[in-house]
Amino acid sequence: MITEEQVQLAVDMIRRGLDERKLRAKLGDEWKLIAEIARARIRARDKFSRDDLWMDLEGLRYATHEAVARYRAERLGELGVRSIADVSCGIGIQLIFYAMKVDKAYGIDIDPLKVEFARRNAEKYGVDNIEFINADSLSRDVIEMIDADVIFSDPARPPEMPERRLEDLLPSPLEVYEAYRSKTDAFIFDLPPQMRRERVPWRGEFEYIDLFGALNRLTFYTEPLARAERSAVILPAGARLESAPDLENIVEWTEKPGQYLYEIPQSVDYADLINELFHALNADVRMLLREKRRILATGDGEIRSPYLKRTYAVVGVVPFHPVRINDFLRREGFGRATLRISVPEGEYWKVRRRIEANLKGDRRAFVFQFGKLAIIAEGL
Repeated sequence: MITEEQVQLAVDMIRRGLDERKLRAKLGDEWKLIAEIARARIRARDKFSRDDLWMDLEGLRYATHEAVARYRAERLGELGVRSIADVSCGIGIQLIFYAMKVDKAYGIDIDPLKVEFARRNAEKYGVDNIEFINADSLSRDVIEMIDADVIFSDPARPPEMPERRLEDLLPSPLEVYEAYRSKTDAFIFDLPPQMRRERVPWRGEFEYIDLFGALNRLTFYTEPLARAERSAVILPAGARLESAPDLENIVEWTEKPGQYLYEIPQSVDYADLINELFHALNADVRMLLREKRRILATGDGEIRSPYLKRTYAVVGVVPFHPVRINDFLRREGFGRATLRISVPEGEYWKVRRRIEANLKGDRRAFVFQFGKLAIIAEGL
């Protein structure tokens, strides 16, 4: 059995830059797995509050960020749920946080290594109310063992496909629902955020989560757990918007930037809650730009809100050409520029170097492309 001391030794050796030959010599027969656990811990430093968790690199990739796991567990706790089963628990992070809010939890995974990692991670967090099961969660024997109010599943995603479908996830939410619907009608599924909502055959809530300015999760709650048809959550701020179809539509568009730009979180856009956002802001704002990677509104008032990704002050509008942008930045004393534009892969740094050529100063500009114009702004 791999020990904590072996992993800590591997972490120290990797950080010192020692090669695989030295790792093999020092760590023994299981050096590859020990080294992978160590590398995963090093990479996970911004994902979890602990630096001693058990995981391989695949487990780290699919593990829920601790901020998301805590938020969803708190939401579950508010519903008074007493038991939950995670039917594809992986290394167990979301399961562990759910378990903190219920009396009884089940953690099921077909991979024995993942179950062992999850068990050890539960010990790290001081959680002892989880029954771990190493088996196929869709097998009849396992289904009969589970007595839970809620079934949760975060299925594995296949390599990128033209369109996300429930049938392609592992295990498929369709199969999980069919297997456990005789036990409960309360399900929570982690789904790819890009999935079209009409592909989900059940009534419930689609909750899109932004984390540190990027779309992170789509959580689907079946009807007994739903609060709205659609929602957006911005973490770590904790701001939440819910669909309100009876609200007056106040969204208007403009083709001219105002004194400020307001960057809208992707979760709000994916959830089609821009109208609800405008009502929450309660200010004179208009939509300016809606692209896949960025959504901008504009206005003449400074707005600082947890519902926004960021607010910028507009300092200039010039033709979108690197030389013209560079001229403006030099005149205004900018030393750096961050491009908020869509450019072909591999072209970003080429364009940025031209825009930043010979700049001197402490100010940072954010450069947005709006048609044939460049909007130059400073972050507030």
